[in-house]
Amino acid sequence: MPPPLGGPVPETTSMAQLTAPALLAARVLLSFMFILSGIQKITGYAGTVGYMEAMGVPGVLLPLAILTEVVGGIAVLVGWQTRIAAFLLAGFSVVAGYLFHYAAIGGQDAMADMMQQIMFFKNLAIAGGFLALVGVGAGAWSLDARSGRELATA
Repeated sequence: MPPPLGGPVPETTSMAQLTAPALLAARVLLSFMFILSGIQKITGYAGTVGYMEAMGVPGVLLPLAILTEVVGGIAVLVGWQTRIAAFLLAGFSVVAGYLFHYAAIGGQDAMADMMQQIMFFKNLAIAGGFLALVGVGAGAWSLDARSGRELATA
């Protein structure tokens, strides 16, 4: 018999065994794009500043973006202070999506451009993945779990 509407879904043993590897995979997949993007911003610093300024974003914010992407990405990858890092990267994703795929391209006109619409909603989806990590934590295979900040079964 299914649980009442809105009630907890009982976990089977096989489902519980997937939690730690699934959360590790989520952390790896979410973090790599930010770590690589941050490194690319370092190696192409001048070009990135030019792009940011062309989109109406002050280039002086680039070091903060790099720090957020690289340090936040590594923190999520290894599962250290995961809820905080994931929350910050979720916010970063929403703000970047707005600035580079919505507002800077022309607001409503940007939504008429299918590629910009896809990129904007991609950023929102990434933010959703990070918010899921905020909700459940890093999982058992993380530095947070080893330090006692997370339940080892999460």
